[in-house]
Amino acid sequence: MAAKIEPLLTIEDLDTCPDDGNRYELIGGELFVSRAPGVRHQRILHNLQMEFGFYVRQNPIGVLVPGAGAVFSQYDAVIPDLVFVLNERWEDVASGPRLTGAPDIVIEIISPGADNRSRDLFVKRQLYAKYGVAEYWVVDPESQTVEIYRLLGTTLEKIANLKDDDRITSPMLSGFELKISALFVP
Repeated sequence: MAAKIEPLLTIEDLDTCPDDGNRYELIGGELFVSRAPGVRHQRILHNLQMEFGFYVRQNPIGVLVPGAGAVFSQYDAVIPDLVFVLNERWEDVASGPRLTGAPDIVIEIISPGADNRSRDLFVKRQLYAKYGVAEYWVVDPESQTVEIYRLLGTTLEKIANLKDDDRITSPMLSGFELKISALFVP
């Protein structure tokens, strides 16, 4: 008995999804639907954006963008929580209303649920590695930790699991330090 193979969805199909407050993402031609982020998620995003944004204002080396759609191919389109692109790469990465190239840093805040956790830690990490994202930060509200991955060859490898008074640093962000506990303040 032959297996039935469903056709892959494309970004054209994604553009027909309703504007209903849900997040629609396409990974490998498969549609993923998530609810709009909750208050806790958005407060962590706000804290992260404020701290990172302060650094970028003091060190104008790149552009920080929240919630921008990233279209990597006809079959891959996602909505990272926050992205950072170095100035010298901006024109190559941002063309039109969406990002079309790999940001230098992608940050995802895990939403509740095993499916969201798996998608952020495995599926999206593989996608970001495939398209050349240099760093991937995964913020976990439940454990109040941040996992940092760096592109080594063609794989985003975990280089740190940070918590409490640990600090995020990056070779791309000279002098940048962000205390993990600062992300999770109410």
